[in-house]
Amino acid sequence: MGKIPNICDNGLRTRFVGWSLPVALLALSMAGCGRQPAPQQAKPASLVQQAKPAAHAQQVKTAAASQPAIASTVAHPSQWPSVKPAFPPQPKLEHRVHELLSHMTLRQKVGQLIQGEIGSMTPEDLRTYPLGSVLSGGNGGPGGNAAAPAAKWRALIQAYHREAMRPLKKGGVVVPVIFGLDAVHGNNDVVGATLFPQNIALGATHDPDLVRKIGAATALEVRAIGADWAFAPTIAVPQNSRWGRTYEGFSQNPHLVAKLGAAEIEGLQGKPGTPGFLDQDHVLATAKHFLADGGTHDGKDQGDAEISEKVLRDIHGLPYEAAIAAGVQTVMVSFSSWNGVKMSANKSLLTGVLKGRMGFSGFTVSDWNAVGKVPGCTDASCPESINDGMDMLMVPADWKTAFKNLLAQVKSGQVPMARLDDAVSRILRVKLRAGLFKYPQGRPDPVPLSVLGSAAHRALARRAVRESLVLLKNHGGILPLNPHQRILVAGESANSMMRQSGGWTVNWQGTGLKPSDFPGDTTIWAGIRQQVRAAGGHAVLSVDGHYTHKPDVAIVVFGEKPYAEFQGDRDNVAYDYNSGKDLALIKRLRKAGIPVVSVFVAGRPLWVNREINASNAFVMAWLPGSEGGGVADVILRGPKGNVQHDFHGKLPAAWPRTAVQVAQSAADPQYPYGFGLTYEDHDTSGPLPEISDLNGPLIPRDLYMHHGETVGKFKLTIAERAGTPRMVASVPARTPHGAIEVKGIDYQAQEDARQVTWSGQGGTLSIVSPKPLDLQRESNGDVNLVLTLRVDKVPAGTRVEIGVNCSAKSCQARLPFSAELATLKTSGWTRLGVPLKCFDKAGADLKSVTAPLVIDSHGPLQITLNKVQVAYAANETMSCPAH
Repeated sequence: MGKIPNICDNGLRTRFVGWSLPVALLALSMAGCGRQPAPQQAKPASLVQQAKPAAHAQQVKTAAASQPAIASTVAHPSQWPSVKPAFPPQPKLEHRVHELLSHMTLRQKVGQLIQGEIGSMTPEDLRTYPLGSVLSGGNGGPGGNAAAPAAKWRALIQAYHREAMRPLKKGGVVVPVIFGLDAVHGNNDVVGATLFPQNIALGATHDPDLVRKIGAATALEVRAIGADWAFAPTIAVPQNSRWGRTYEGFSQNPHLVAKLGAAEIEGLQGKPGTPGFLDQDHVLATAKHFLADGGTHDGKDQGDAEISEKVLRDIHGLPYEAAIAAGVQTVMVSFSSWNGVKMSANKSLLTGVLKGRMGFSGFTVSDWNAVGKVPGCTDASCPESINDGMDMLMVPADWKTAFKNLLAQVKSGQVPMARLDDAVSRILRVKLRAGLFKYPQGRPDPVPLSVLGSAAHRALARRAVRESLVLLKNHGGILPLNPHQRILVAGESANSMMRQSGGWTVNWQGTGLKPSDFPGDTTIWAGIRQQVRAAGGHAVLSVDGHYTHKPDVAIVVFGEKPYAEFQGDRDNVAYDYNSGKDLALIKRLRKAGIPVVSVFVAGRPLWVNREINASNAFVMAWLPGSEGGGVADVILRGPKGNVQHDFHGKLPAAWPRTAVQVAQSAADPQYPYGFGLTYEDHDTSGPLPEISDLNGPLIPRDLYMHHGETVGKFKLTIAERAGTPRMVASVPARTPHGAIEVKGIDYQAQEDARQVTWSGQGGTLSIVSPKPLDLQRESNGDVNLVLTLRVDKVPAGTRVEIGVNCSAKSCQARLPFSAELATLKTSGWTRLGVPLKCFDKAGADLKSVTAPLVIDSHGPLQITLNKVQVAYAANETMSCPAH
């Protein structure tokens, strides 16, 4: 790994010229420059003795917390650091690039810039469309099956490689294709692969060597199925725990992110200049997402980083210096914006800073349909982005149209030939470095499938789990537990591989999975049970905490449900929207005289002060992945009473003091960056404050109806044909002439559903938002409007439509709904998903939705609704009608 720049270096101190003295000193202290302040302790500080923080245990306060945003949209490359090249001059390689380029047809050149997705193409398509790359998206899989066996993955990928290398009948040259996928915590798309802890957990280890080994193991498991390219690592620097991708980042500290990110890149690719670099045991890595995806306002995914160029450079740019020095070959550009300008079209950053000043010699790739969010562009046409420095367009579904559009844009001069040749040259350079041209019959796969989930890789993952655990509380030295006791294990996360793995596991959101999707994996409960029984103790699982024989101690394992990207965005950091469900379980056990050790499974620090106070000990386990036995290795003693493994983990991000303390750089956290107890520490900490600072009830942002009632300020309205909408304030309710009637009925509780009956006159039911909703992000993928409903009566011939309304006059979208309801008539209660992208295709302005649900019936109909929300998982998913 090349030297990671340090802001303490004399040459880089100039970065802080013009900053206020407090801000400059703050940033310098974060990097360890000058005199080190005393480590902060959890509050109240005087009550925690001898805690041993990590090297940077002082509270990390980024410049972003204090430096006012400057509305700059154009970067100044000369003010950014240059990076020592990872590669010496390679004249033979460059000659080969030029030679290939000179023999390529225009269609071949254009094709290199397009990346399609396996769900919308076949290997045979490469005969007509010479694409540069193919990917499998988060929900992709051979034959549309995300849970397909590894052998089918390998067969499909090999087919793409063979087709790309098929001899040409006409002019041009044969150019291999690159196959990529999101291997972000192991080869996590493939059933049976080792699932390593998510990045935030690896950040807690503060161990670059461990991360490097995980990168190398991941590369082997990716190569085993024949893929060439991992869309990893994420080197974002998360600054706000509300962000739904917080767990994908290593830390709030850019220096730690730089070290761990560079280490993972070396593990995935090998070290430049060595024989192992991009050999058959390694894959291409991706530094993502350029730039400041972790610094958006309010932590909004795909949002706007309203920060100065200094903060952009010194906080969010720092890990990219390390990544380029480590030889990263691809950079994925962020969905997000910098002061209102989309990163996908910021020439000063893509071309001026990344490729120019930093000397990045690989290629850039857009995120999933991200160029379609650039003003004036569509998913399949964005010459602006290419001209500004995007080398490859990830166009999963509309790749054919994108190919045709780009071909026309090059012919017309809208995309200059020089820019096309530069992008193609970069892609060819990477393919040559990866050795893909060596195999005329397609790349062989010498890595055996048996490497997937191998014992060695599982042992490495289990070590990572052990070393990532952070001990926040250990009153009375209750930990480690004696395994000879009677131990109750409770909580919804105790025996759930989905919960302990999180998003990007088999599918995009990591939801809707079965135990069979995790062969050979170990839940936290299973790991505890194995060790307790081996020691002669007694362990019992009871998710709700009820028991027949009183236990000596209880381990309550609870935490977040799986999510990915914007589906995990939050309005605050109150755990489980402050529902208190798990708190009640802990308190009930304590009231019965049972000591409780809480194990929190989550992708970010959340406000759980009440749960910590109610517990005798509290462990942050993050999202540990497939090897839950690593938790038992640390919290249980060995059979002879020995400490098996001490706590090693230190917080990679500060822990919030209140539910609204969302900035990880807040001045007065509950536990500071770098905090973590060990068994040598004597914990006598007092109660934590239980004031959340929240106002009013907490409502998930994507929930519109729950238990038959609209939530928050959403309103349920009914209207007759050409009539004025009437709000349903209580039930029963009806329109003036009885066209629609609404009454409460029982589903899972008393009157927790609304039965809606349309007479022959027809009419409209709507859920109306108090302010326009922006659902544009959610439409870019497989996110649905999900209705928990029962279809009671749907007479033949009744025309029913489902849709949304939006702000502009006459702005609405309607989809045929009669046939869908008819098929559900015998299904009883179900969760029906209507893809938001269907409304987008039907003409709705999803940036300004005023009614997220409209059901319009033109005849008799009866359905019953319990819940309406925007979500990923559904029992049935409606297909978009052809337009």
